[in-house]
Amino acid sequence: MSNGTVRRAQLISPFGVGALTVVPNGTSLIAAGLDHWYEREDTGDDSQTVDLEEFRLEEWRLQTELRVSHFRLPPDWRIRKRYGGDVPNLKLPIPYQRFPMWNFCPRCYLLQSLPLSTRGKAQCASPEHNSRRSGKAPFVVQVPFVAICDYGHLQDFPWREWVHRSVEPACSKPMHLRSTGGASLSAQTVECDCGLDRNLSGITDAEPVGSSRYPKTTLSDELTEGGGEYLCGGPMPWHGQADGGGCGRPMRGSLRAASNLYFALVKSAIYLPRETTTVPEKLIQALDSPPLSTLISLLRQAGGLGQVQPAMLRSQQREILQPYTDDEVRQALIVVNQTTGTAQAAVEDPDDGDSHDDAALTDETEFRRPEFDVLRHEIRTQFLEIRRARLSEYDSRIAPYLGRLMPVNRLRETRALYGFNRIFPESDWNLADRKSLLWKRALDWKDSWLPAYVVHGEGIFFELDEAKLEAWEGSAEVQARVDRLAANYATVQTARHLRERDLTPRFVLMHTLAHLLMNQLTYECGYSSAALRERLYVSDGPDPMAGVLIYTAAGDAEGTMGGLVRMGKAGYFEPALLTALDAARWCSADPVCMEIGEAGQGPDSCNMAACHNCALVPETACEEFNRFLDRALVVGTHRRPDLGFFGAI
Repeated sequence: MSNGTVRRAQLISPFGVGALTVVPNGTSLIAAGLDHWYEREDTGDDSQTVDLEEFRLEEWRLQTELRVSHFRLPPDWRIRKRYGGDVPNLKLPIPYQRFPMWNFCPRCYLLQSLPLSTRGKAQCASPEHNSRRSGKAPFVVQVPFVAICDYGHLQDFPWREWVHRSVEPACSKPMHLRSTGGASLSAQTVECDCGLDRNLSGITDAEPVGSSRYPKTTLSDELTEGGGEYLCGGPMPWHGQADGGGCGRPMRGSLRAASNLYFALVKSAIYLPRETTTVPEKLIQALDSPPLSTLISLLRQAGGLGQVQPAMLRSQQREILQPYTDDEVRQALIVVNQTTGTAQAAVEDPDDGDSHDDAALTDETEFRRPEFDVLRHEIRTQFLEIRRARLSEYDSRIAPYLGRLMPVNRLRETRALYGFNRIFPESDWNLADRKSLLWKRALDWKDSWLPAYVVHGEGIFFELDEAKLEAWEGSAEVQARVDRLAANYATVQTARHLRERDLTPRFVLMHTLAHLLMNQLTYECGYSSAALRERLYVSDGPDPMAGVLIYTAAGDAEGTMGGLVRMGKAGYFEPALLTALDAARWCSADPVCMEIGEAGQGPDSCNMAACHNCALVPETACEEFNRFLDRALVVGTHRRPDLGFFGAI
């Protein structure tokens, strides 16, 4: 058996649908599509059923954004307890397929293919091993190479086509994969018993984005040496499809452990309340959660949302609705109708479906603006509790630089997987294309869902003083420094297929400040460096934003211990920030870090004065993969301390 364990959060990223992982026995597996989730293996107990409502999640803003009716938690593995009652949803595994299918023998180097459904290890089928005593044949090892296209398809490397230099080779003789011991791909050679051989030199090469020959690749263009191109057939092994229905995109070879083989597309949202003057938030939450959400869904299918009446709900769930009047229930149904953003839940025409599913996602800045507006005010709900700190109580050296400080005692973040990319982290494919990679067959709107998980945590939200910020970012020297950073990004933006973006002084300042403060808070409040996460609220224009939320990002592991909220109090926040600023003035790698930053350093040369010794954090904690950082904009340079926003402190 090829069994392994993975955390539920990791099934969203980085080991979601279509991603490769290696289990303890060394077998490489690919996570199966969503069609086969929540299916129990044969346990011999027909009395056990699967209750999908237990895994159901509601997040109205994400449902609207990703055009689904609901989300589901990945199933957790459960076994029947020895004592006590039955455990619901027993033995629900996440299905995986064995991939790559091609394997080679570590002794004779024979290449042999095994089905996707193969379990456990397999022995070499070479006659020279079979002639020996039974059971002595060595176990085969999966090949380290695969082939991918930029749409997202994945297949085994075309060994037979490559060695015979033909898109449709006629030879079916055994092949061997041999290595001469070199470090390059030219040291790997595939040999056929017909006498042909060819090394793997250049199989990962491709024309750069923006060139006249893009998207040509060596594997597609030179496989036949002048003959027809070898193009992607659209295989999706995570759906059990070794052969696809056609794609036509150029293919390129890749190591199966390459970092560009899988980029999970994850959208997250902070929970925002929907209560009105006539409808309490608890009632809306009750309608969004089982068992009422299940009942509403059934009634809606039977007669439409307009036919769902309070009396119908009370007849089945009287105890839950007892504290509320019929008018409140009726108004709550309208709120749910308006905010879910799904056709089946919101409109009278169920055939409208996901006609807008091919639209682009909302700009991230605009998607976060409602969060920014809510975080600026005191609120107390089940999943979001914010209080306002009085800046007059804070150190006079820090308070003038702050526009607002809001300790967040309680928050809930939902993160949903809506697709993935290969080769490039960003792409031009629309939402419908990315979601279609997760499913083998399309679902009706009422059944549409995506995998997600929830983090309950705490945090600190703060804004910088807008007047001081505008005066500082108006400096020509500040803008010139950011322009150099933007120029470095522009040189890699096309080559790496990254989105265009307008880098501004306030964004680099807020981002760097968040990193410096997170690094300091790990010492002060006891969380690990990977347990904190940033969420940036930055924009220019007539309605500017300049806020940062630092919150616990691994709530399922470390929970809400209160240490981070305490650091937002007067007497705690100022020393932490002052210490972070003082540490930023001199990096242990200075003067090299500050001087080399003038030309750019770090990932894609998109950092200036920022390195692992001063401003970088774990990549899971950063929204920008540790890019666009410059502590000189925070505290100034050694020669020009006034260049930094906090340079006068």
